[in-house]
This record gives sequence, C-alpha cells and structure tokens, in this order.
Amino acid sequence: MSATVHPLLPLSLLEAVRTVDLPDGDLDAEFVAELRSKRLGLSDTVHAQIRRFTEAVRRHQPASFDEAAGIARLIGRRPDAEAVFREAGRNMARQSYRTISPPIRRLMLALPAMVSRPFALRYVRRICTRYTGGTVRRVGSTILLEVPDSVTLGSAPRQGGCAYYEAALRELMQLLVGGVGAVEHVRCSGRNEATCEWRAEWRPIGVAR
Repeated sequence: MSATVHPLLPLSLLEAVRTVDLPDGDLDAEFVAELRSKRLGLSDTVHAQIRRFTEAVRRHQPASFDEAAGIARLIGRRPDAEAVFREAGRNMARQSYRTISPPIRRLMLALPAMVSRPFALRYVRRICTRYTGGTVRRVGSTILLEVPDSVTLGSAPRQGGCAYYEAALRELMQLLVGGVGAVEHVRCSGRNEATCEWRAEWRPIGVAR
C-alpha cells in the first residue's frame, strides 16, 4: 500500500497558494481574469483540487503522500516558496486547532499554567500525530516535534519547505497556550541527518503563566 497523509496537509498547501496569490484591493473584472491566467492560486485547477481535498477532509479520506509531495515541489519552484509554506503551516495549525471543542480551548487559556500546559501538550501530540505524521515529546523546558517523513523535504532551496512544519508548530503553540518562545529547526533529513525535528520553547518568553 502506498503511503498516505491526512488530506488537510495538501489542502493547507493549496489554500496557502490561493491566499498568497489573491489580488489586493478592489480590482476590475478584466484585470482579475488576467490574473487568473498568470497566478497558480487563482487557477481553475487549484480551485478544483481545493474542493476535492476539502471533501476528503470531510469524509476522512487519506490523501496520497506522493501527491502531497508533488504539490510541495510545485510550490518550491516559486520565488516566494518559503512564505507560501509558512502560510500553509499556519493554516494547517488553525484548522486542526478548530477540531478541539470551543469550551476546552477557552479552558486551556484560562487555567493556571501548572494545569493547562500538560493538558495542552496532549493536544499538541494528538494534532501533530494526526495531521503531520509526527511525534511530540517534552524535553525539559522544550518540546520536540519529529517528522520522519516530511512531505516538504527537498521541495525548495535551503530547506525552505521545512518552514511548513516550523510555522505549524509555532502557530499551534500560540493558539493552545497563548504564546511561544523560539522555534528552531534542529535536525533535517535534507542535511543527511536521521530525521527532521523542530524544537519549541515550552515556556513563552515574557509570559508568566
């Protein structure tokens, strides 16, 4: 059986392309039509793929790893590839965060850190496992996200595709605990290391909770 990923992953990539390629301000219909022929994110193909993956998310149907990696490589050819990957990572984090019930989300932000942080860590682990195929563990005052099979690996120059997971982890931590310290890409398969790994400070800088 071929490898699969959660459909939210390729969906977040395509939605980021659409977001970045949307024109700013009020433009006339003729100019928008011209943009559609030049900007990938406004194309009918991307629109159709977004609909397909949105339906796959609704139906809980896995997506092909190779197809998701192909989308990442297509993004990686863009001069603004890293910005698109960061937007995609934030998008994925926000959508996965919304799968947590609103009362629980509010509770995690309202409780004292001693109670809320272990609770939030369980959700970080659950979300990262489900949507990125990664694992999360706590090491002292940091948490480590390890992704053994990165969809964006090698998709852009200078490990630009790795910004996807970095942005996703940063945004998820921000949403769950109300802040996050530094997030670093500490290991990368693209540098001939065993796996891809990101480290986030568990105690946000300047936040006494």
